[in-house]
Amino acid sequence: MKVSKFGIIKEFFEFLWQNKIWWIAPIVIVMLLVGVLIILTGGSSPLLPFIYTLF
Repeated sequence: MKVSKFGIIKEFFEFLWQNKIWWIAPIVIVMLLVGVLIILTGGSSPLLPFIYTLF
C-alpha cells in the first residue's frame, strides 16, 4: 500500500470543501505558518515580541 505524504492535507481540504467550511482554511494555514516560525526560531528570536503582539 502506497501512502502519500500529502494525503492527509488533501483529505483535509476535500473535507472543508464538501462541508462548505472552506473559509476556515486560511485560518488553519496562518496558524501552521506561525507554528513553523516559532519552531524554526527555537523559541528565542528578536521576532518574538512582534509575534506575541499578533495574539
